[in-house]
Amino acid sequence: MNKLFFSADTRGHADHGWLNANYSFSFGNYFNRDRMNFGALRVLNDDTISPGKGFGYHPHENMEIITIPLKGDLEHKDSMGNLGIINEGEIQVMSAGSGIFHSEFNKNSDKSINLLQLWVLPKRENVEPRYDQCSIQGLRKLNSFYMVLSPHPEDNVMWIHQDAWFHLGDFDKVTSIDYELKKEGNGVYIFVIEGSFSVSNEKLNKRDALGVWNTDIISFKAQPNSRVLLIEVPMKF
Repeated sequence: MNKLFFSADTRGHADHGWLNANYSFSFGNYFNRDRMNFGALRVLNDDTISPGKGFGYHPHENMEIITIPLKGDLEHKDSMGNLGIINEGEIQVMSAGSGIFHSEFNKNSDKSINLLQLWVLPKRENVEPRYDQCSIQGLRKLNSFYMVLSPHPEDNVMWIHQDAWFHLGDFDKVTSIDYELKKEGNGVYIFVIEGSFSVSNEKLNKRDALGVWNTDIISFKAQPNSRVLLIEVPMKF
């Protein structure tokens, strides 16, 4: 097993007034040659956006973009004609493929929104762009890991053009649990949203992360009032 620990306070940071962002990997004006990606995971941004503010119309191509609002609601508009609200408790996927323009704004006029946005490199380029979103409330299993994204449309969760699986875990009591990797050659980027976990003898607190690869199983011990995101991606692609 190989492990790489990333303390929350070593992430890149930008404060633009309306946007307070923490970058797990090089992004925008933050560049760290040692933090370019974890396998196919290229971006994990932890953004707080002021009321009514956001990102104007801008392009993407050949990237799988996943957005998870943690607090608040995000308005999405794109060049495919989609206009919708991604609410807290939902997950959104946009396959940029051959090219797409979109905008994202905090729908709320009275409170900030906090969200995670992740970019995963696709295994196929120039696919037809697509957009989808769903609630994760019906998928939620307390004190367990529950899948919210996979490579397979038939799994009835969000899907992307990559051999990647995302799981969330919400815990209200001390819980020992294992995660079995879905595909040989994949690794898992473990991102603690709230609370604390022990992962393969490493202690992780809020917003800490641990990259793990060259293993087929990872052991966790969760503390009460804790939440984690597991991002399984190919290490070579």
